[in-house]
Amino acid sequence: MLKWTGIVLAGLIGVIVLVALVGYFMSNRRLNKRYDIAVEPISIPSDATNLEEGRRLTVIRGCGAGDCHTSDFGGGVLLDDPLIGHIYPPNLTSGAGSATAGYSIEDWVRSVRHGVDPDGKALLIMPSSKYAGLSDEELGLIVAYIQSLPPIDHIQPESQLGPLGRVLLLTDQAPLPVLSTEVIDHDATAPKSVTPVVSADFGKYMVGVCQDCHRQDLTGGPIPGAAPGSPPAANLTPSGNLANWTYEQFATTMRTGLTPENKVLDPLIMPWPVALEMTDVELEAIWLYLSSLSPTSAN
Repeated sequence: MLKWTGIVLAGLIGVIVLVALVGYFMSNRRLNKRYDIAVEPISIPSDATNLEEGRRLTVIRGCGAGDCHTSDFGGGVLLDDPLIGHIYPPNLTSGAGSATAGYSIEDWVRSVRHGVDPDGKALLIMPSSKYAGLSDEELGLIVAYIQSLPPIDHIQPESQLGPLGRVLLLTDQAPLPVLSTEVIDHDATAPKSVTPVVSADFGKYMVGVCQDCHRQDLTGGPIPGAAPGSPPAANLTPSGNLANWTYEQFATTMRTGLTPENKVLDPLIMPWPVALEMTDVELEAIWLYLSSLSPTSAN
């Protein structure tokens, strides 16, 4: 009896090891795949006015401040979990440890819009799917600002997925986009520029800043990657509470963190201070776009 028990246990262990090895090699194949993406260079301005606009856009688009690359763009720690993985957003300045010191303009375009490094390897947890549609002009302003920053000496460890992170990748169950490059239409053409006007179309262009938390369809629900117990993101379609607000109430909420119902928004959950960098045109355009959506039930 003991002999057969040992044989069964050995068989089970063998199966587990085999599945683990297959999963490791399958995930490695996706993680190490090289993408050959042809891009056109963009214009990178250098005057003070455009650099200030680039700074403003990095805040709105979630590139710096309290976001992944930190306020000085020297890199930070997004995730440090032995099971899920260790994700270290890189140093984007020209200091020691820079991931972009040798970047060409085309390399910047590939990394931001397409989620690959200069060798064509996919960047881990780089949300390029939300930047793929940025206009050439806006992308140029953002890159110009980052290139103008003082060098920060900060050598980051290499990001890597843990065993559970690889399982989430293979089953497409990760709460954050692990490899954005897999879901981007690399043949799509981004606009040269987008004119800021009070319109639903311009609002749609701007609302990408909301979709990380409120989901692509803006119906809200549990926030991807949020800490356990965090409140869900609100439904921003006319099925949600916004249907009862005026534009003036929306703008006040976005700039003060206080809703018409006297609810105080936690800036660590709902980063309303970002809207302080938005223009009236941008906020009103977002409002028009949200108001134009079909009412959809929340997640």
